[in-house]
Amino acid sequence: MRDIVLNVNGKTRHARIEERTLLVSLLRDTLGLTGTHVGCDTSQCGACVVSIEGETVKSCSVLAATLPDGTAISTIESLATSDALHPMQQAFSECHALQCGYCTPGLVITAIDIVRKNPEGLTPDLIRKELKGNICRCTGYLNIIQAIMRGAAAMGVPTLAAEGEAQ
Repeated sequence: MRDIVLNVNGKTRHARIEERTLLVSLLRDTLGLTGTHVGCDTSQCGACVVSIEGETVKSCSVLAATLPDGTAISTIESLATSDALHPMQQAFSECHALQCGYCTPGLVITAIDIVRKNPEGLTPDLIRKELKGNICRCTGYLNIIQAIMRGAAAMGVPTLAAEGEAQ
């Protein structure tokens, strides 16, 4: 067993865990943050994506005990306030970019990271490339791409239609 101290969604959280505990299990089972989903158990689908120190990571591929004390982790629960959704969450809702919602937390965290990494602007082609680690089994990706474009615009990042595409 190991005692760890992490900064999860801006709050200091203490936990006593087994060395083999995956970060996704710590978040869901120990800390009760069930917005992060386990979708495939093989690090393929992206439903478990969280931000660790500002970088998106599949939390099912991280042993929680390997994180240094004080590591900052942000989950989907950190985005909305009691009054409003994050602009990317709002865009996913407005563009009907979800169906069952299982992949949505990982997609939203990834989408925000895509916007952060591309402040000069986004195109649908760039978004398709950047979403390679996230799988949605219910919807077509058209609405997801439109949502990310809308969310990026709401976050102040320019969006450009790909050649031959309407924006």
